[in-house]
Amino acid sequence: MSRECCGPDAPIDGPSRPTVDLITGSQLGISSTPADDHHGIDDDHDHSDSAELASWWRDRSVLVPLAAGVLLLVGYICIWTGFEIAGTLLHAVSLLAGASTFVPMAVRRLLQRRLGVGLLMTIAATGAVLLGHVGEAAALAFLFSIAEALEDRAMDKARHGLRALLSLIPETAVVSRLTGDAIIPAADIRELDLLVVRPGDRVATDGVITSGRSSIDASAITGESIPVEVGPGNAVAAGSINGGGSLLIEATASGRDNSLTTIVRLVEQAQARKGTRARLADRIAKPLVPIVLVVAALIVLFGFLVGDPATWTERALVVLVAASPCALAIAVPVTVISAIGAASRFGVVITSGEAFEQLGAVRNIAFDKTGTLTQNRPEVVQVEAVDPARANDVVDFAAALEAHSTHPLAAALLRERPEPPRASDVTEHPGQGIAGTLGSITVRVGSPRWVPAEPLAAATAAMESEGMTVIVVEADGEPLGVIGIRDELKPEARETVDTLRRQRMEITMLTGDNERTANALAERVGIVDVRAAQLPADKARAVEGLRTLGTTAMIGDGINDAPALAAADVGIAMGATGSAAAVESADVAFTGTDLRLIPQALAHARRGRRIMTANIVLALAIIVVLFPLALFGVLGLAGVVLVHELAEVVVIGNGIRAARGRAILPPA
Repeated sequence: MSRECCGPDAPIDGPSRPTVDLITGSQLGISSTPADDHHGIDDDHDHSDSAELASWWRDRSVLVPLAAGVLLLVGYICIWTGFEIAGTLLHAVSLLAGASTFVPMAVRRLLQRRLGVGLLMTIAATGAVLLGHVGEAAALAFLFSIAEALEDRAMDKARHGLRALLSLIPETAVVSRLTGDAIIPAADIRELDLLVVRPGDRVATDGVITSGRSSIDASAITGESIPVEVGPGNAVAAGSINGGGSLLIEATASGRDNSLTTIVRLVEQAQARKGTRARLADRIAKPLVPIVLVVAALIVLFGFLVGDPATWTERALVVLVAASPCALAIAVPVTVISAIGAASRFGVVITSGEAFEQLGAVRNIAFDKTGTLTQNRPEVVQVEAVDPARANDVVDFAAALEAHSTHPLAAALLRERPEPPRASDVTEHPGQGIAGTLGSITVRVGSPRWVPAEPLAAATAAMESEGMTVIVVEADGEPLGVIGIRDELKPEARETVDTLRRQRMEITMLTGDNERTANALAERVGIVDVRAAQLPADKARAVEGLRTLGTTAMIGDGINDAPALAAADVGIAMGATGSAAAVESADVAFTGTDLRLIPQALAHARRGRRIMTANIVLALAIIVVLFPLALFGVLGLAGVVLVHELAEVVVIGNGIRAARGRAILPPA
């Protein structure tokens, strides 16, 4: 029975189903089905979440309606050839077969004092039989049951496509032990286990390479089609395919709870959360059932008052079918599930139906700079010294102090000087810089606002105008030199901004950099609206301001982006395995970091939104058109049933179109 049409047998806020491995059926720690489905879904068919999606010719929920259809056709042939009794008997058997798919559920729900479209169809079929129209009743049961079976197949196929992501995780993994290599189930991997990944193997869980060099193909997870060269220290995601070299990888997540299982969990949970259009369909469909029952009862009463009860009772039954909101109830869910599942397959995790709808309405985009537009790998670009002969001392002194810091700029200096001199008495001054001593020399390293650099003011200004972050090195109270560090833009940043402009998006860049550095980088990427020197709270306020101009998305990847992500209509986190705070604050998470996925995801969501709108309009139009035709006897029961159920099939087919989205990322 259609789950959207008939609703749940249990309260939607009841306990969730047991957590099972969607592939093997073993306990894995992710829910195979959300605790509350789109419309309080109840599965009257046995579509096991953990099983492979059965072929239609082996699916009982499809075979029973098909059998009803065959019996219906043979019955009509018998009647047309003069064997009326045999034809009527065949129609009765066809009716029983078709009705068996929805009548038991309708009765159970009625006993629980809940109404559904199945009840309307049950009343209509029963009334048709009492009026002697067994063939029409059988036709109603067949068409309704086959449409519902097709709907269930569509919903299951969309969910199955998502769960197929988990097949990217191998069933077993090779783990290095003190006693030698051992093959264990992938689900048994624990953090810090050392995985031996041979050429061509899939990585069983997230980890960091400890030895070996190879290329990693993560296209199935991130949507980024170009294999990436990796070596010691590089992170790899579960489900990635190893290239030509053997790797030793230290697991950073267990086999049951890694980035890939997180993707599936987030998207399955999304199916439980409704968007605006889903709620609109609910608001219309739910009260429509009792309204239709009341209207049908009034029509019957009118028939008794005017003296023609048989005619008006028949019309009341036709009205029951004409005004049933089944197509309306499924107009959104099949589209949302299809679209969210498709997005997850090209590296875009959308955490709710509402987020999907909002994503399709975005008109303003706010970008964080560091790690989003840039590569988040600062490099030393330029060094200027008061005494050119002491240029090496400038870098040595800075690296000596920064070796004691976790600031991102420290990594750039240590890449430049992997073995700096030893410093002592090091003290960090948050937001300003760091101080310490090298031998007898007192050294300070920090921003020009904290460490003055008057002799190098021109050099500092020039560096900042080229998008560099400048740090000043001071020795014994005198400026020694300045270092220009720049986090280079991602190669696809300009292309992405240009594409978003063609999509008529308004773009803003939010950054903690000073205004000169921020404007220099924004000019290179093509962004005009720049908000510099932004603290996390400032970014959140800026996003709130943009929301007054239209639906706004915030894109970031760090902990300091979390307030702005939460403040936006749609928070988008770059890298679902990145900052946990950013991902948890976001509505959409990209498993990869390629910015070109952003315009593709927006286009995908806009297309899905259009499909949802078209489905709702079509479902409402069918009711509006069929109701008067049924009321005034223009269409009989068979005609209304045929039109109504064909419309439902069209809605289902249209919703499935949303699953066609995919990312095609050319080389940057």
